[in-house]
Amino acid sequence: MGILELTIILSLIIWVFLIFFRGNFWLADQMLEADVMQLETWPSIAVVIPARNEEKYIGASLRSLMAQNYPGKMDITVVNDNSTDNTVEVITRIKGERIVISNGSDLPEGWTGKLWALKQGINLSIKKNPSVDFYLFTDADIEHSQETLKIMVTKAERENLQLVSLMVLLNCRNFWEILLIPAFVFFFQKLYPFQWINNPKKPTAGAAGGYILVRRIALEAAGGIDAVRGEIIDDCAIGRMIKKNGSIWLGLTRSVKSLRTHNRLSEIWEMVTRTAFNQLNYSVSVLLVTTIGMIVIYLIPPFAVVWGLVFNDNLSLSLGVLCWVIMAIAYLPTQRLYQRPFWETLILPVAAFLYSLMVVNSAQRYWTKRY
Repeated sequence: MGILELTIILSLIIWVFLIFFRGNFWLADQMLEADVMQLETWPSIAVVIPARNEEKYIGASLRSLMAQNYPGKMDITVVNDNSTDNTVEVITRIKGERIVISNGSDLPEGWTGKLWALKQGINLSIKKNPSVDFYLFTDADIEHSQETLKIMVTKAERENLQLVSLMVLLNCRNFWEILLIPAFVFFFQKLYPFQWINNPKKPTAGAAGGYILVRRIALEAAGGIDAVRGEIIDDCAIGRMIKKNGSIWLGLTRSVKSLRTHNRLSEIWEMVTRTAFNQLNYSVSVLLVTTIGMIVIYLIPPFAVVWGLVFNDNLSLSLGVLCWVIMAIAYLPTQRLYQRPFWETLILPVAAFLYSLMVVNSAQRYWTKRY
């Protein structure tokens, strides 16, 4: 038995481990159910939206928030984070009594831009309603369904959750989105298995920055946004600090959608490279292990199939096909979430190859900037 066959067997072992011992991440089954509880008094909500150059999306996003079928008090604060386009003008045109617009101040040392914008929005919300029950941190490119806020509050109240978060449905229409967006969601679930996040007995924690509903008292007890002010991957940092003191929940949805499109590979590339090396704690050894792991897990199986066909190597061909089929089956639930056909599960290795390059490029950019 040669090196290729041994490597394929290693890939197969890893896939068996991922399928059975990684929190069932691949099932994509942590869905937000459309369940509403009737409350005598609905909690008050302070929505905080950081916005920088969002003229294309923020109008539709705000209109969907204004259309929420939520019985409780809800105020919206938009923090204009030094936009250079017509973001403020768009907000002003649809501004209602529940919307407050604030121009963000200069970024202090030690803060990331989004978290500083959230901090300013929180401060404004507190002035308006010091006893607000929940904060909703959401992005300026999110389209909300009418019942979402009511459903999320119901889940938080019924299960005594301190934080509930949604990975919104991302756009998946053009070539690059079809190739890379479902894979992005799949890899995120593998890094942060949702079942583990939602299990109070597991230390795994996380959140998705597009939609985070958090209790004010829980946020304040954890030290507030100040406690994570320098975090690049801010959503998962918020999830970690809240879970230290209470239960959280992260799930998937089809009803809350991102309006943002990614028409070019470079747009997705920039999104990933901005935080990828940070995810690896800026460690060269972790980068090396990650890169080798991506090759073994995702690239070796199709390579073995091609090798087996070209060189009439039946063992490599059989093992490669088996491993590739297992990979496709694992990817299928995420593809179904995005209503994509089965055959597209077979192109996961191509997406994995591109994401591997993005991770390496993220490290290269970090080293270039630092040295």
